[in-house]
Amino acid sequence: MARVCDITGVGITRGHKIHRSGLAKKKGGIGRHITKRVKRVIMPNLRDKRIWVPELGKFVTIRLSARALKTLDKNGAYKTLKAAGLLK
Repeated sequence: MARVCDITGVGITRGHKIHRSGLAKKKGGIGRHITKRVKRVIMPNLRDKRIWVPELGKFVTIRLSARALKTLDKNGAYKTLKAAGLLK
């Protein structure tokens, strides 16, 4: 199963971590210098949840991000899942 949110579509992002060396000017040094950029993977905050949909009268199991869970609470389960194309 892919690491993608069913509602928002957010997935894995790739980026860099910047390695710096040296002492900051504020602390009496000559400043911090970038020595290397290391590739990294940024994972989404995903949860597998069973959501009760009153209009259908049953539970729906979906994988969603923490942000999508807040959206689901705000707009309602049926409306949000219908807009995402998860319900017919």
